Amino acid sequence: MSADVWSVTSWNELRRDGLAVDRHNLLNPDEDPREAYVTSRLAGRPGPVVAVSDWMRAVQDQIRDWVPADFVSLGTDGWGMSDTRGALRRHFLVDAESITVQTLAMLAKRGEFDRGRLSEAIARYRLDDPAAADAGNTEGSG
Repeated sequence: MSADVWSVTSWNELRRDGLAVDRHNLLNPDEDPREAYVTSRLAGRPGPVVAVSDWMRAVQDQIRDWVPADFVSLGTDGWGMSDTRGALRRHFLVDAESITVQTLAMLAKRGEFDRGRLSEAIARYRLDDPAAADAGNTEGSG
């Protein structure tokens, strides 16, 4: 299996672009429809798309309408936690191991991965144990 990893510099800008394209297409039905930037970049990619940030999921969810593949967002919805960066990312399931398991779960839903092996992956990566996570960057920048 392989994966593509993309970096998003502005979820807000991708949303603005999608909204502008939608508006243009609505107001100009006689023209060829335009395509949102994120749609064109992801076209032909098999997915699934796992959108992740250290922000709340609502940030990544802004682009859901223009993602042409199965989509899930992972974020740090919650409050009142204090721990190492790695433990917090594990708690909120936004660390590398959690992203891996989420991707496997999406592939299982599509019938491309054995659902019975998900528990094995969760146990292997100890997703239920924030203390098992790498401490992560402690420098204060992400």
